[in-house]
Amino acid sequence: MNIGVPKERRPYEFRVGLSPMGVGLLAAAGHTCFVEASAGLGAGFSDDDYLRAGARIVYSADEAFGRADVILKVARPTMDEIRLLAEGQTLLGLLHLASARPDKVEALARKQATTIAYEMIRLDDGSLPVLRPLSQIGGRMTAQIAASLLLNGRGGKGVLLGGVPGVAPAEVVILGAGTVGTEAARTFLALGAHVTLLDRDLARLQTCEARFEGRVTTLVS
Repeated sequence: MNIGVPKERRPYEFRVGLSPMGVGLLAAAGHTCFVEASAGLGAGFSDDDYLRAGARIVYSADEAFGRADVILKVARPTMDEIRLLAEGQTLLGLLHLASARPDKVEALARKQATTIAYEMIRLDDGSLPVLRPLSQIGGRMTAQIAASLLLNGRGGKGVLLGGVPGVAPAEVVILGAGTVGTEAARTFLALGAHVTLLDRDLARLQTCEARFEGRVTTLVS
């Protein structure tokens, strides 16, 4: 099977659809991976890393799409990328079609391609094996971003999340006790902030109360 890995073109999207390790596994199974030049740079992977793993480097999105049976992406395809899809191709990525513009969904449907949204992959027990780790990353990053934005140099009020002796820690309010919210709470607590967690689901809040051993204030809201 021929697998295409185009460079992501959305602003601030630094991820890549397949790592060199993934290329190596697929190549060992007899598949051919066409990786667009510099596709992995934002994620810390050079073209040489991909070549050593067994990939073939191509030099345009047209070629990455045109030589592939399966396209591996991260972000939802742009209209230009949808135009590159061929009938019968398979597209995998974080598609988020429920929030996509209707014209994009219609354009994908007209292509008669098979689309697999990573965020919708569900195991027999109901868990979401791809979405969950992404939510964990997002939750933990929230605290780092918030701490940065509180700095005076970033336009903030100069608040230190953990406070210091004689100065109270920052008050953090988190809406929702799902995976993102609980992972954010974990990181804010580690930085010394006082955390209040809001959710409409009492059972979730009870779980958080036990998980954080009473260090988080929980409110039904």
